[in-house]
Amino acid sequence: MPADHGSRRAALRAALAARDLDALLVTDLVNVRYLTGFTGSNAALLVDVADVDGAEERTVICTDGRYLTQVAEQVPDLRAEIARTSAAHLVESVARRRASSLAFESHVVTVDEFAAWSLLAPDARLEPVPGLVEELRMVKDDYEVELLRAACTAADTALADLLERGGLRPGRTEKEVGRELEAFMLDHGADGISFETIVAAGANSAIPHHRPTTAVLQRGDFVKLDFGAEVGGYHSDMTRTYVLGQAADWQREVYALVARSQAAGCAALRPGAEVTAVDAAARSVIEEAGYGELFLHGLGHGVGLQIHEAPGIGKLGTGTLLDGAAVTVEPGVYFSGRGGVRIEDTLVVREQGPELLTLTTKDLTVV
Repeated sequence: MPADHGSRRAALRAALAARDLDALLVTDLVNVRYLTGFTGSNAALLVDVADVDGAEERTVICTDGRYLTQVAEQVPDLRAEIARTSAAHLVESVARRRASSLAFESHVVTVDEFAAWSLLAPDARLEPVPGLVEELRMVKDDYEVELLRAACTAADTALADLLERGGLRPGRTEKEVGRELEAFMLDHGADGISFETIVAAGANSAIPHHRPTTAVLQRGDFVKLDFGAEVGGYHSDMTRTYVLGQAADWQREVYALVARSQAAGCAALRPGAEVTAVDAAARSVIEEAGYGELFLHGLGHGVGLQIHEAPGIGKLGTGTLLDGAAVTVEPGVYFSGRGGVRIEDTLVVREQGPELLTLTTKDLTVV
């Protein structure tokens, strides 16, 4: 199933027209990829509202000469122009057409770029529209969900390999475990990894974003694995926490607490739910147990072409969940100097209940 980039651009035009804007200059490369499929390192896209009924005569992508062949292959449905300063070139084209307004992605444009564009198109109103394409990206289409599912499957099967082959055992270092897990993800179809794999053993598991070291895994340790695979540009994100050898009573108790919190957060995922309410559903479980101060971060985030994207699910989040949004739910409790637990899944928000994409068991597992 190919991506329908034309429909994505049509949705963007509708959003621009609703704001009485003539065109949007897209300079964030992730957004350019979302709207066109182009994956080069230099590009800008001008989406013109005047293009209607499938005709895209004014919408144009611009890149430099290095990508002459690539842009023709990846974006056959749009006119491509070649210029080293791609964004400035498109601003000049807007000026030549004497367009009255030009929206731009103010959250990624520098002050110097804005000043230069103002000189190139002095008669056009430069209108900041931060996060407009990102709003569209929150809802995943079927093509995107399939890529997310493939990324999650690569991560699930890699973790299964790690466990089945005895890769998680006392005597190994965090770095060794992380490198092996990443290799297994590539073996199972990943194009790359979503982010640097977190392997955190013993006291290090109490550090939410610990970076793997030469620390040696010991019997009785919590070992937290936070990792993801990337397939076709889309990312998975999953955390599982294990115990090596034998679980102590306190480890079983904290694991059960985080598992209840995570289940409550997943159950709260519904279209229209306030992101703060979803966070509260999970956080309240931990707070009522007396450990609220040990839940040190938000509950989750959107995931897709970027590992962290809208919506943010936390106490300071804003807005509501949309049907088709792909998000993580990842509560944690961290005892400094002792150890911690985080459990995380990637899910898609659905009317009938969330669709779980990361399928590895969340039962307490002693390795």
